[in-house]
This record gives sequence, structure tokens and C-alpha cells, in this order.
Amino acid sequence: MHVLATVTIVATAAVAVTTVPTDTRSTIAERVTKLTRGSSWKRVASVRISFRTYHPQGMVKIGRTLFVSSVEVKVPTKLLPRPVGDYDRDAGDGVGHLFKIDMAGNLIADLRLGEGTIYHPGGIDYDGKHVWVSVAEYRPNSRSIVYRVDPEAMKATEMFRFADHIGAIIHNTDDNTLHGVSWGSRRFYRWTLGNDGRVTNADVPPETLRTLNTSHYLDYQDCKYLGGRLMVCTGVAEMRQRPDVAPFRLGGIDLVNLEDGRPVHQVPVLLWTAGGMDMTHNPVWIEPSATGLRGYFMPEDDKSTLYIYDVEAK
Repeated sequence: MHVLATVTIVATAAVAVTTVPTDTRSTIAERVTKLTRGSSWKRVASVRISFRTYHPQGMVKIGRTLFVSSVEVKVPTKLLPRPVGDYDRDAGDGVGHLFKIDMAGNLIADLRLGEGTIYHPGGIDYDGKHVWVSVAEYRPNSRSIVYRVDPEAMKATEMFRFADHIGAIIHNTDDNTLHGVSWGSRRFYRWTLGNDGRVTNADVPPETLRTLNTSHYLDYQDCKYLGGRLMVCTGVAEMRQRPDVAPFRLGGIDLVNLEDGRPVHQVPVLLWTAGGMDMTHNPVWIEPSATGLRGYFMPEDDKSTLYIYDVEAK
């Protein structure tokens, strides 16, 4: 394993690493199953993020601190005249970030992740000790590096490399396995961890590990492990009537069984920003509230706002 420690500390702040209680995670799973299309989400706060966020991807909340992955695109990818091997576009150029943010929207630290053409972080997970982040090339059918990050020290350890674009990663702490979703979440992957914390099947050909996603409702952007071999994923479906018309974006939440990759419960989230961006477009964190669930959303690029909503789960 290799340690990557390119981090900019903007302010001094300690984060107490806390284990996520199993009952809290199971509560989230139970309450997600009670959400319907008619569930009423009520905004309780909106916090302007005080720095440029680029293109946010994943979010976890530890105590009163947020960790948000983001891709800074310096040179956008371009479609190729014709596919070259598995690639339909070039690699572009950019920088991967994991931001550490206080609840007032201020930047605490910026950890840079990736190398070369591997600069696109995806959805992230927190297992009670580490934040898990996958960083990939910004194109499908490509390559990824999976990191384990110490959230207090903001130090990243490279865990393994894989020959596909991994757009989100979660740690199943019950089975001690990692699960990833590909570009657009069309493929699911499962990796096993040994007693030493190392991945035991990283060198297995991807086609022998993958399972196809049988649901085509959402492209998952951010996923979290909830215990009981369930993960909660948020994302978006974009629909166009014509190529020259702006897409309609519908966000949603899926509760997914990791044993077979099938959704247990699916529900749209009928929330949009003033500019028409669906709330679940990119980073999402969900936690229990007094009467249901509280959602933290950061859908917009560059000049982001953290939107906080409560929803009853009866």
C-alpha cells in the first residue's frame, strides 16, 4: 500500500473519528423504505460554500464536519472521431480533491488525490474510521485507484488499482468487502479484504467480478453502506426529448441489496434548485432526524450551496 499525502491545510480543526452505530444505519434503511413519491421534503437551511468547489461528487458527514470529493477539470475530455479500443473519448486533464468543510461552509483542508489521467473522484463512504474514495479517469471503461483516507490527519493510503471506471465505493463492514459501481452504475463490483486490510482479488479480470445492474431508473452518483448488506444510493436520470433541448433531470434514492445488486426500494426525490438541478445530482448525505430523515445535498458546481432538508418517514 502506498501513502499519498498532498494536502493543503486551510485552518486547524480536529475531527473526532466516531464509529457509525449499527442501529443508526439500520434506522436509515428502515426509514428509506417508508418514503414515497408523495413524501414532503422541507428545507431547514441552506449554507453557501465559501470557496470554489469545482464539480462535487460524494459527501460524508462526521460530527459537524463534511468531507466532499470533487473533480477540478482543467482540460475537458473530447469525443474521439471513432472509438479507440474501449475508449470513446480522450483523457482530458484535471485534479482530484477531497475537501474538508465546516458546517458554515468554510474550507478546512484540501487533499489532492489521483495521478496523471486518473483525476476524477466519485461517490464516497465512511465506515466509522476511514473515508473511502475511488478516483478514476474521466471516461468509461477506464482505470481507477481506490484510497482509504484518515479523516483527522487527511492522509490517503492507496489500497488497490482496478481496470474500470469506479464511480462510487462503499465498505461493507459486516462482510469486510468493498463494493463499487461503474460509470453510470451499469456494473457492480465486489472485492474482498484480508485480515491485513489488503484487497485479495484486485488482480482478478474485471469481467469475472462484475454483475450487471438490473435497474435502469437512476445512474448512481453517491452510495453509503447501511448495514444488513444494504447500501443507499442517490443519483439522477436525465431525459431528453431532442438533442437540442435541455434535459429533464429526475433525482432519487435507491436502497440496494448487495447480495444480488437489486433495489429493495426506489423513490424519486422531487426537489430541484432554482436553476433546475435535481438535489441528488451529486453529493448526498442522509441521517436520521426526530421524525424521519435529514438530507444534505450539494448539487451545483463551482459556487455551491449546501441544501439541508427534512422529510417525515411514517
